[in-house]
Amino acid sequence: MTEMAVSATSGTEPVGGIAGWATDLMDRLGAPGAGLAIALENLFPPLPSEVILPLAGFTAAQGRMSLLAALVWTTVGSVVGALALYGIGALIGRDRIRRLVARLPLVKLSDLDRTEAWFARHGGKAVFFGRMIPIFRSLISVPAGVERMRMGTFLLYTTLGSLLWNTAFVLAGYELGDNWRTVEEYVGIYSKVVLALVVLGALAFAAVRIVRSRRTGTGPGAHRAEAMETRDLERDRIL
Repeated sequence: MTEMAVSATSGTEPVGGIAGWATDLMDRLGAPGAGLAIALENLFPPLPSEVILPLAGFTAAQGRMSLLAALVWTTVGSVVGALALYGIGALIGRDRIRRLVARLPLVKLSDLDRTEAWFARHGGKAVFFGRMIPIFRSLISVPAGVERMRMGTFLLYTTLGSLLWNTAFVLAGYELGDNWRTVEEYVGIYSKVVLALVVLGALAFAAVRIVRSRRTGTGPGAHRAEAMETRDLERDRIL
């Protein structure tokens, strides 16, 4: 394993951290090790696919696994991880989400209703493209579970989106060879741009909602009253 960990970079710089851990898995298990690493990456987003996938491609280029096996197993791992998150979303359930939203400041149940309506119309596209966007790659499976998207539809779009994402990065690592870490650098920029857009969007949403609440005189007190009314209605429905 030490020899492989050393050779997995430029040949002079030893691999440590996540790359070393992923290298160890692939050394011990081969292509299924790459699949296991990607399954865990789905469940723990701090594990970066932009490291694991190119490393799998580089390992295939070295002849330690076949390229086809790397593509198949990483895609299987992606689907398994997504299914686990779908299950978490299904366990949380729509009712719990609505109760949580009813307690959040600046967010209304009508916002959730519009989101659910949008997901009902475009859920397949959301899952497909979400599998290729950092941050959302894993998270998109949770609302699919909450909304109980049909399993066949979920598996189809998750598999297709994961296959495209995985193929791009595995092939990049395969072609770049010793320079496989270049992929991580470029995807890091992409991830930062996505994160910045998410933060800006959240700030813009909060600013607009605060301005509107001041103009209409519906502040936190009105929101708490709405939340209490929602809880009462749900309690009456359960009873």
